[in-house]
Amino acid sequence: MSSEWTDRRMLSSPPATSPAPPHVPQTMTSDLHHVTMETFWREVRSIEEEVDGEEEEEEEDLDEVESEEAWLMEAGLSSLITSSLSEEVPAPAEVLSTLTRQQAATVKRRLDNYKETLKTRNRQPIRDVRDVFTEPDDELAERCPPPTSPRAESPPSRYHTTTKTIRRKTHRVRSTLPTFVFEDQLPEHPSSPTHTLSPTRTHSLSVSWSKQADWLLRDSPYSEGVADHRRGGTCPDCLRFHGTDGGDMPFVPVAPFQGLVSADDLSSCDLTRLGFISHIELSTFLLALGVQSKRPRPPRRKTRDTGVFAVPLNSLLENDKKKFPDIKVPVVFQKLLCTLEHTGLQTEGILRVPGSAARLKYLRGELDRCCGEFDWSAVRQVEAAGLLKLFIRELPTPLLTHTHLSTYRSVLGVSSVVHQVQALQLLSLLLPEENRETLRALLAFLRKVVSHQDQNRMSLWNVSMVMAPNLFSYSQCGNKHSIAKQREEMEEAVGGAHLLRLMITHQDLLWTVPSFLLSQITELCAGVIRVQAPLHTKVSMAIQLDGQMRAKDIITRFECDHSSSSVQHLYEVGGNICERRLHPDCLLLDVYRVNPRCDWLIKP
Repeated sequence: MSSEWTDRRMLSSPPATSPAPPHVPQTMTSDLHHVTMETFWREVRSIEEEVDGEEEEEEEDLDEVESEEAWLMEAGLSSLITSSLSEEVPAPAEVLSTLTRQQAATVKRRLDNYKETLKTRNRQPIRDVRDVFTEPDDELAERCPPPTSPRAESPPSRYHTTTKTIRRKTHRVRSTLPTFVFEDQLPEHPSSPTHTLSPTRTHSLSVSWSKQADWLLRDSPYSEGVADHRRGGTCPDCLRFHGTDGGDMPFVPVAPFQGLVSADDLSSCDLTRLGFISHIELSTFLLALGVQSKRPRPPRRKTRDTGVFAVPLNSLLENDKKKFPDIKVPVVFQKLLCTLEHTGLQTEGILRVPGSAARLKYLRGELDRCCGEFDWSAVRQVEAAGLLKLFIRELPTPLLTHTHLSTYRSVLGVSSVVHQVQALQLLSLLLPEENRETLRALLAFLRKVVSHQDQNRMSLWNVSMVMAPNLFSYSQCGNKHSIAKQREEMEEAVGGAHLLRLMITHQDLLWTVPSFLLSQITELCAGVIRVQAPLHTKVSMAIQLDGQMRAKDIITRFECDHSSSSVQHLYEVGGNICERRLHPDCLLLDVYRVNPRCDWLIKP
């Protein structure tokens, strides 16, 4: 261990003549030359000592078929490979109808690759791609021409098929920070928050207009704005935001009155649909920037059903919601952050100085044994910091998830800070709700730590370096590794710290839904109705309307399981009318356009 540690310290300050690695952005070059890695290696050594003796599973990538299957399922296109359609997932035609030309090309490329790979394995092929994408390429190009300029307003025909976009006029934007609740601070009505972390701004709102993140308001996706990158040039956004200069300077969020919403303003159904479109757009965006990533196979990790550590976030929340129904971040995580906030923000070396390993082991056992009755007053800030990092490391599923961890790393291949922030934003919108809210709470706390750097000597870079090994899975360096391998891992560590630095700096943007995504979600939901049939075996059904669907077509879908001999009718109830029975030949899309807020009911 001593010789290995010596090698690492020798590597902690790369020589001035060594070039920056190709996958590390230019903004990090100065950091590689001037920033010591001692803080990082101390954290890594602490982690290695903690897991000493445990056998580490070697990371293995998914094979091509598994990778493409997983991608298609996360894009909401699972029925193309499973021949089954769930009511919770929109039909492939619905998803494809909202895509831009480039997004649709990404899906087509994935389907093509999946089909060809299946052929080589002599497996049952899926539907022919031509059955899904029925339009010829030249016709598609004519209907959906690529934008001439990323700043230009996107053409009316940028979508695969012509659909009517319904835009919301106003949106209520919630606080960008989570609500923290302590058991002894709980109000009589839990829905009323009692303790909210207020953001500590590390920048002034009088920043030049050139730093305003107005890309959030555009109708065209990010992937359409980087067309110049594919031709080896620089897009207008890169020129406007001065390439990679000022990475530590936050982009100013757009004012709420301009119609943007936060992810937590959306319903669970809309969040699911947001995930489908964001997933396709992220892949298209990174591909346009020349960045690709392979998804590793999720490793087997210890999971527990009780206690606090090594318990899935959703299990912790499920248990906490028995007492606090509206809680979004596990209670134990909130208490660790609040303990540090109340006692340690001004303490020199907060998060960096390690606590006693024996004491941490004891406190961990006590938390696992009786979390609800745990005496938090006896926990020092250095111990709370150790428990916080331990909690994050031991999550069975990483906070950034196995699914997206490799994609986070691939963002380092993007050359411009503005595009890195856009990619991180799409990734944040893809996280499960419990992961997203917990990450949001963590980033808000880390920003507070940085705001007290004059007292605690923890700069933004120091905080990023000490926390990165806990968020990004780190493959341990053994003595068998060469100096070159250790240098590669060191550069990977610097890359993880760079990503975390961006996430802390630009966190107010990460949870915001861009206008183009909101438009695509609205189009995906337009024309979808839920028909209620309380007298039937199947009491409700979600149905996508088209121009030819009539009332009698809906009734026919329910007749097969109805034993009564009475004639059934479809009724339009509520909205801008009290109730009316629809004629069997009535075109439902016309009714929907006139009264989109009505309920649909089948009864005699």
